Amino acid sequence: MSVKHSNRYKEIGIKISKYRNKKGLTQEQLANEIGISYSYLTQIEAPNVCKKMSLEVLFDIAEVLGVDVKELL
Repeated sequence: MSVKHSNRYKEIGIKISKYRNKKGLTQEQLANEIGISYSYLTQIEAPNVCKKMSLEVLFDIAEVLGVDVKELL
């Protein structure tokens, strides 16, 4: 993965964390709602980790958080 894309994944993770906290959900609650593991979500949100995710996961996260997927990009 190129550095350019690495930074984009990290930015998405930070935005997911922001909207999750705004909604009052824990990482475990969000992970359960979208059907992924808690550890996978923590990796997605970690600002020092670059974790790939599918569009399906991104769409599911946006839906549960009640935001348009564009807000996460």
